[in-house]
Amino acid sequence: MSHIRLGIHLNIIFLSLYKFLLGKTLSKTKKLQSKTYDYTQYVNGHDYVFESVDNQTKGYMTGQGRGIKRGDYIILCDGSNAIRYQIEEIDYYSDPPDMWIALLQEVDFE
Repeated sequence: MSHIRLGIHLNIIFLSLYKFLLGKTLSKTKKLQSKTYDYTQYVNGHDYVFESVDNQTKGYMTGQGRGIKRGDYIILCDGSNAIRYQIEEIDYYSDPPDMWIALLQEVDFE
């Protein structure tokens, strides 16, 4: 009987440890999911193209860079103002493979 209790206790300890470690892994993954790319030093029309939609709250941007994905953030310069956008959709060109077009939505800085 004591072997059964010991087995149950070890099982509970193992499951608790597993959930704890899994929770740590998931929280790290969530933090690493989205990245911010700063394009404020680049020139619109030369280094990238941004076409405004909905009074600049949305826009299409064509640019270059690897690893940029949906949910990431891009900071662009509008005159002397920095504007932060979140990528709603992104499609990569086949040639060159690091060129993309994305639909951006303006969001507040956190």
